[in-house]
Order: sequence, then structure tokens, then C-alpha cells
Amino acid sequence: MSVTAAWGADETGHTRSRNGLWLASATACVSGVAVFVNSYGVKQFPNATAYTTAKNLVAAGLVGIAFVASRLRVARAPHSSSVGAPASATGGAGPGRARRALGCVLIAVVGGSVPFVLFFEGLARAQAKDAAFLHKTMVIWVAVGAVVVLRERIGWGHVAAIGALVLGQAFLGVNLDTLRPGGGELMILAATWLWSVEVVLAKRLLAWIDPVALALWRMGLGSLLLVAWLAASGQVAALGPQQGTGWLWVVMTGSLLGAYVLCWYSALSRAGAIDVTAVLVLAVLITAFLEDLFKGTALAPQWPGLVLIAVGVLAACWLSWSAPASAAPTEGLAP
Repeated sequence: MSVTAAWGADETGHTRSRNGLWLASATACVSGVAVFVNSYGVKQFPNATAYTTAKNLVAAGLVGIAFVASRLRVARAPHSSSVGAPASATGGAGPGRARRALGCVLIAVVGGSVPFVLFFEGLARAQAKDAAFLHKTMVIWVAVGAVVVLRERIGWGHVAAIGALVLGQAFLGVNLDTLRPGGGELMILAATWLWSVEVVLAKRLLAWIDPVALALWRMGLGSLLLVAWLAASGQVAALGPQQGTGWLWVVMTGSLLGAYVLCWYSALSRAGAIDVTAVLVLAVLITAFLEDLFKGTALAPQWPGLVLIAVGVLAACWLSWSAPASAAPTEGLAP
């Protein structure tokens, strides 16, 4: 029995999927706040890659605490003898266990390390609005991967919802006429593709691996890889913020990232990858309202885009909420 099984043993069919949508909504709220707070925190560090490494280390520590707490909870639960040792985070035995461990390592590479470097290095070369738009196209790539790899069903309703989400984001200040495939834009697009691969791979792995354990692989090993990158590029000294108060920003943003990953993987373990990723776009609305409240950014010119995004998210939620109970998890990496 995994930690997830112990927590949600009574979840079946619609209940499990709907809980996934609620968790995805919580993830979007955390993400929306995190994007806003990161705009302040990144200014405390000499470079963005050092900043994201520092906050990822904090997130890894938070996820590690959550993992230990979940293990202790299961150990104290009835029939805890059926729960595997911590090594069961990679699941199973023999070849199945090795392949799942490989999948966890890939999660750390394509989700917790390489795309962070690509995204923040690309952000330094591209316009922020263009970067935000390219990143939010992730819903398209996840939909493609979910249909091809995960065999998730997608109808015209999903296509229309995804179209509304992408079009709404295009209206939020980005000028598609000036969007060019330069070096920075290509790096951001590559990071988006890698995070899309992570979603599909994580959805497959979560059929056997507890979300907290997989999140620990993502943030723990991913953070170590980021530190190795800084060491190889001679930037380890940049891990320290420019001001003492910078550590408060690191703790704050790192905690938000840890909560984001835990909610995100828990949502993916319950609902479809397409639905969860579509709901995540709700974060754009949260960030927009926070910027209007604290920075005085005018919302009026953005209303068409914000409305389209809201319609797209509501449509995706309704389609998932009214769908028939999902079948058993698709078979994946394990033989």
C-alpha cells in the first residue's frame, strides 16, 4: 500500500477525478501567488539561475519533511505492515523497480533541473510577455502527449477549451507579430516542452509511485543537479542573496514551490493530465489580479484575455466533472 492509497482509499471514480480538479485549482492559486512573489524575490540575487536553485533547495527540504511525515502516518495506520520501506518510493521489485527508478531520475532531469536553467537563461534574452505566452502553450503540448502516450480522450469541447485558454493568453499583452524564434525564445520553448514531457511521464509514474515520493525525486535530485550546474559554470558563490532579507524571499518562494509540486502531483494522480493542465492556467488570473492590487497594473485592457481564460478553465472543469468514471490507470513503464 502506498501513502496515496492510505490517504484516499475511499476515492473511486468521479470522486477521485473531482478531487483531482480541486487539487488542480489549489495548485493554480499557489502558482498565481508564486509568480507574483517571484517577481520580487529574483531581484535579491545576482542571477536568476542561482535564485531558482536556492528556492528549489528550500522546496526540496519542505517536500522531504512532507515525505517523512507521510511515512510516519502510514506506519502508525492499521495494517501498516503492507506498506513498503522507503525504498518502495521507486516501487515494486526486479526490473519493474529499476525502470521506475529510471523514470524518477528522468523526472528530476526534465522537470526539476534542465528546464529551470533553460527558462531563466531564456528569460534574460527574451521579453517577459513573450516568455509568459510561450510557457503557457504547455497546455497544447500536454494535450498532444496525453492523447498519444496516455491515450486520454479528447473531444471538440476540449479543443475549444484549450483554444480559449491559448487565445486568452495571447490577448494578455503579447504581440504575436513581434514574436520571433530567437535564442531566448527557443530556450523558453524548449523548457516548456520538457515540462510538458514531465507531466506525461509523471502521470504514467503516479500509477505506481506516491505523489509525495515522486515530488521528492523531482525537487531533491533536481536541486542537486542545479547545484552541480552552478558549480560547473563557476556560479556557486551566487547562491547567496545580495541582501540579508533575500533569504526571507527564498524561504517564501521555496515554500510556495514545495506546496505547488505536492498539490500538482497529487492532482495528476487523480485526474487526467489534460484537465489538470488546463485548470492550472487559472494561475494567470490570480497573478493578474495581484499585480493590479499591489502594482497598479491596469486590468481593463486585459479583460478580453482574462474572460477567455476563465471560460476555458470553466469549460475544461465542466467537461471533466460530467465525464463518465475513468477506467483503471493505463499501463506504463513497469513490465
